[in-house]
This record gives sequence, structure tokens and C-alpha cells, in this order.
Amino acid sequence: MFLLLSKLLDLLLSPLTWALLFGVAGLLLRRWKRLSQLAALAVLYAFSIEPTVALLTRATEADAVSTYRPDTVYDAVILLGGGLDAAATERSGQPEYNAAPERMMRTFELLRDGRARQVLITAGNLDARPEAVVEADVLAAQLEHWGIAPERIVKEGRSRNTRENALQSEPLVREHGWKSLLLVTSAAHLPRAAGCFAAVGVRADTLAVDLRSSTLPPAKMSWLPRSGALNQSTDMLRELAGRLVYRVRGWTEPWR
Repeated sequence: MFLLLSKLLDLLLSPLTWALLFGVAGLLLRRWKRLSQLAALAVLYAFSIEPTVALLTRATEADAVSTYRPDTVYDAVILLGGGLDAAATERSGQPEYNAAPERMMRTFELLRDGRARQVLITAGNLDARPEAVVEADVLAAQLEHWGIAPERIVKEGRSRNTRENALQSEPLVREHGWKSLLLVTSAAHLPRAAGCFAAVGVRADTLAVDLRSSTLPPAKMSWLPRSGALNQSTDMLRELAGRLVYRVRGWTEPWR
């Protein structure tokens, strides 16, 4: 039920959905047609320009503090899923990544350079079909292809969200006796992810990747609408809402 509600919340938190609702309201309420059209255009424009994206992204990534210690060899690095395009991977038969492959790339570098002894990949799939791609399996195979020994890779492929990432990982951390851990995930996602792991008793150093904040002053940003900016605004709104929901449910706790 929570997964269904979370998907509904994702839909409702999209500025594109808001614009469509204003458009529908204009069709149903003819006397408010012009106002509804203007509201729809205003929403689309506001969330499709760089200054708005910059404000939302900075707010979302503000607490993404990396505590990674370069002089430490970690027992394990925890790699959270989210970088794989499962549908495209299923169609092509090859690993197909989305716009944020940095989690995977940085984890590989840590393993290759001897900064972590093992990796715990926690990544399932929302698709319940038996033949559906399990992200943990694909990422593990990719690491092996890049030269990481299979015995250094531990997989958890049942989790479907960040809360389940933490719940399913905790017994594996205990089973392997890992003490020093490094959590690798996107900067926007890091506060919620680290909070979820802390809530189940897994304390880890953190490494933020996929930083998307702009350092440009607003005067030098583009005020022309872009579809990519609309997508990023939507991502940030969903993450901020996700933190609120997780906090209310008691699924996160302070991690620093």
C-alpha cells in the first residue's frame, strides 16, 4: 500500500501534473478558463528555468555532507540502487544506465583502489514479474566484468525503496561483521538514505555523488524554459517530500 501511495504522491508532486490540472479546471470551469490557462503556463515556466532549479537543488543538497575518510580502508561500501534503467536493460540485454551512474562508477573506483574490501549492493525492482531485471544482479555482474572478484560482492535484491534498502541491509551487515562502512548515493538522496540506515542501527560514513547544484549567480542563469530543468525541479520536489514522509513515519533519525 505504501508503494502505491508513494507513486501517487510522486505524480501529484510533479509541476507538469499541476499544469495539467489547471488546464482541466479551465475546461470544466469555463468562467475561469483564462485564469487557469495563465496558472498552467506560470507553473510550467517557473519550474522550467534555471534560477528555480538552482534554489530547489541547493535546498535539497544542503545537508548532503560527505564524511568519507580517504585514509580509511572500509570493510564495505554500501551501494544504493537507482542508477540503472531497468526497462532499457531488459530490452537490450546490456546494462543501461540513467542520468546518474556516478554511484556505480565511484563504488568501482573505491573497490579498485583498495579503499573498501567489499561492496553491499542493495537494489531490487518494483516490477513483480519473475523475469524482471533485478538491479543488484546487473550491477554485480558489471563490477565482475570490470575486474572485481565475486567474493568481494554481496547482493541484496529484494528492496524496493530507501526504507527497505536499510531494513534488508542491516542483517547482512551483522552477518558479515562489518564495522567500518561507507554509504554511497546521490547528494540529493543522501540525507534520507543515511537517516534510514541510522534508524535501523547501521552507522556509516557518507560519500555524496551526483551533485547537481549550480554555482552560477542568478544573473548569469538562463531564464528560458528547458525540459531538463523541469525534470530536475520535479526530482527535487519529490525528494523533499520523501524526506517529510519518512520523518513523519519515523523511518529516519539524525545520522551525523
